[in-house]
Amino acid sequence: MFNCVILFMFFSGFIIFCSMNYHLLLTLIGLEFLGLSLFFNFFLFLSYYNFSYYYVLVFLTFMVCESVIGLSILVSMIRSHGNDLVSSLSILGW
Repeated sequence: MFNCVILFMFFSGFIIFCSMNYHLLLTLIGLEFLGLSLFFNFFLFLSYYNFSYYYVLVFLTFMVCESVIGLSILVSMIRSHGNDLVSSLSILGW
């Protein structure tokens, strides 16, 4: 039962990440939800085989670093463009 919930979390996070490309904040929230489902899956795998939880801490560290980088990109984008719309960005940097 718990595996079905994790699988549902993963696919819903993936759908949110792929479909919400209008606002950067919604894309980042989908990415964090995807990382959370992977964390639960990783934790379940390690507890099932009685491995050490050290790798879970490493994974959480990388997940926090990824979220801080995403949040800093969001803040710099709001300061420079005034909104978090992805359509306001351009490749040429205008």
